[in-house]
Amino acid sequence: MLYSLARPLLFSLAPERAHEVTLSMLKSAHKLGAMRQTVAAKPVTCMGIEFPNPVGLAAGLDKNGAYIDALAGLGFGFIEIGTITPKPQEGNPKPRLFRIPQAKAIINRMGFNNDGVDQLVENVKASKFKGILGINIGKNASTPVEDAVSDYLICLEKVYNYASYITVNISSPNTKNLRSLQSGHALTELLETLKNRQLELAEEFQHYVPLVLKVAPDLEASDIDFIASQLLQFKIDGLIVTNTTLSREGVEGLPCGDEAGGLSGAPVFEKSTACLAAFAKKLKGQVPLIGVGGILSGEQAVAKQQAGASLVQIYSGMIYTGPTLIKDCVDAMT
Repeated sequence: MLYSLARPLLFSLAPERAHEVTLSMLKSAHKLGAMRQTVAAKPVTCMGIEFPNPVGLAAGLDKNGAYIDALAGLGFGFIEIGTITPKPQEGNPKPRLFRIPQAKAIINRMGFNNDGVDQLVENVKASKFKGILGINIGKNASTPVEDAVSDYLICLEKVYNYASYITVNISSPNTKNLRSLQSGHALTELLETLKNRQLELAEEFQHYVPLVLKVAPDLEASDIDFIASQLLQFKIDGLIVTNTTLSREGVEGLPCGDEAGGLSGAPVFEKSTACLAAFAKKLKGQVPLIGVGGILSGEQAVAKQQAGASLVQIYSGMIYTGPTLIKDCVDAMT
């Protein structure tokens, strides 16, 4: 109810400003014991981790891990922060975030704006959160794509001891050539290198942290076949399906519908869920799947589950429905 009252005010602000104001308000409210939500306990074991419920926060909302405790109060079963890069970067020029309310959609071309991996680690260390924390890692825009592996290694090493799982983001459309890492030798090299380092870190810290890949919905059948084979070959622990789409289906002709960037929210649901089902068919339960993309109701969370997801994540849908979406999804899922 509080969110329904606040939404008209927030939607009167520029989207990126509204994002900042919302997080600041949430943090202040959390300190006062407000804006907390109790959800049903529905434990799910996935990647060797027991999640208190299957509904998580997707990466992107809290890029620097500065609001972990406040977000945890909303009842998420797990929280994913990032995407983080080795060095701080401002991201793409503003404006770079656009609402399309008529379609319950968002287009963003943020470009991995973040304060750098060292600041994220400090924020995580300062938080009181003891739940499941995913950390999403990427590469700096200034790093040539052929040298991307080095950026991912830096982040992997620095966050390893602070994450419940680590997500390798190679599917944002907003960093030049990043999606080229989803195919061919580039993907093989990346996964092989990160997997070897993960095993070394597990030995060093005497603690195994799962490694997860996040892919785009804009994949051909041959792409899905290849990625699935690589996941199995290198024993990657999980797959997040999907990131935002470059398609503009569902927002054609709408204000801001032709802005560059990744489209999220309601229009991506069908495309993302079809991609999820395709991976589920190929992987046959050998790699756990996390379904994300266009969830705006409990029924849609269930659809992701039926398509093969063990867990789901939400973000854009919550901008339109508010935090009650978390409870609705948990209640609906089995």
